[in-house]
Amino acid sequence: MTQFYNNVEPNIIDDEMVLRAIEEKCPEDLGDLVRGENINFKDVRELQLSFKSILQIDNLWQLENLTKLQLDNNVIERIEALESLVHLVWLDLSFNNIEIIEGLDTLVKLQDLSLYSNRISKLENMDSLEELQIFSIGKNNLTNLEDVAYLRKLKKLRTLNLSGNPFCDDEQYMLFVVAHLPNLVYLDFKLVRDSTVRFLHSLLGKSGNSFLQSLCFVALRAGSLQKSGSQKHTTAFVEHLNGSFLFDSLYAEDTEAAKLASLPGVEDLLQAYPSWFISVCGNLYNYGLEEYEKREAEVSNFYKTLHEILLASQEESKKVMFDFENQNRKRLDEIHHATSCDIADSKRAECKEDILQLSDTLMTLETLLSNELEELLQGFKRSIDVIASTFMEKVKDIYPFHSIQFRDLENQHHEKLTEIAITTVEKSVKGELEDLPDDVQKLLVDENTIVNAINMSHSIRLRKIDKRESDMLCNTYHW
Repeated sequence: MTQFYNNVEPNIIDDEMVLRAIEEKCPEDLGDLVRGENINFKDVRELQLSFKSILQIDNLWQLENLTKLQLDNNVIERIEALESLVHLVWLDLSFNNIEIIEGLDTLVKLQDLSLYSNRISKLENMDSLEELQIFSIGKNNLTNLEDVAYLRKLKKLRTLNLSGNPFCDDEQYMLFVVAHLPNLVYLDFKLVRDSTVRFLHSLLGKSGNSFLQSLCFVALRAGSLQKSGSQKHTTAFVEHLNGSFLFDSLYAEDTEAAKLASLPGVEDLLQAYPSWFISVCGNLYNYGLEEYEKREAEVSNFYKTLHEILLASQEESKKVMFDFENQNRKRLDEIHHATSCDIADSKRAECKEDILQLSDTLMTLETLLSNELEELLQGFKRSIDVIASTFMEKVKDIYPFHSIQFRDLENQHHEKLTEIAITTVEKSVKGELEDLPDDVQKLLVDENTIVNAINMSHSIRLRKIDKRESDMLCNTYHW
């Protein structure tokens, strides 16, 4: 990145740079952001400041509602002045000159962080990033493999890129990372396979190395990498969507729901509640598997076509070389039997011409191959973009949390439960109820207590549903 210093004067982020970036990103929205003569920075949600030769981060305090910030490909040396961006979900600081991870304490909602290609030598100062799911810190100066254990603090971390760091050359690198971070789904852009776990398990019986054994025990004790459902379900991003698993999990940690279920009439209400939910999950599960087959077919077709192109190019090159060898052998024989120096020189000149012709022909074949591969790659990229974007849009349409049908049904369930609870409170006050468990009686003290308990239970369910969808979209996007 030092080349920026030689060619362009380093910048500090100011209002003019921010305004210009907003105008470039979405000029059609600029009018809505302007209030009088000044721009209302509080309405800005995304900001892209890539390739701006930025040396120092500053003047972002007004963008307090920013959720996505791109500062990649600059000359930034420190992570600073981000304290006010408490709603930030996505932060890209890749391709800069950062040496220390710092200044992230207030970014508690951050889910995706990229520090790829910097000068960082230690994993630290990330304790507050409890929501972080995707972390890229490849191509830095990380040398101590044991520092990876620090990332165990990031409980929701599922995608990690460490490739290009010095410690990646360690022969135990992959096993060490997988063992210490058993919840990882993707490592260095590759799906973590169940075969890795089996290999770790085999080491317990084959190796007396306490270091390797400790890795195995960490991985296996943490539940290893064996996800619920088959590997196919995980790769299709639909694990936990077949059957009632997801619905059951909504109530797994909801202590209030168990109490509310004891209220008269709630049991009947709960009999009908799961059916629509499981039905929608089933639709999404089946659709996910269908799309998985499409993705697999597209990838398989790509490699098949790639193999065919390479094979055809190799065969053509072999034919050209074979023809040249036969011709060259004939020329050499003619030179050997030449009756005069002039004839020999003439044949040698023809040999040189044949060699130049061979070079031109092979270069032409290489150019044709390059163009054909480029066309194949571009076509593959377009197909994958369509498949992935269509899948993500469909997920948002089908997935319960975003569909009007789901909201209506959920609200109806919530309203009916509230009605039952309020009626039960009234009956309790009048002494018309039979004996109820003590913990349920405590909820019936007054209307506010029971309504608060219902609302808390409702919020827990919505958060879990939202989290499942977020994981699904995040994994699809990363794929």
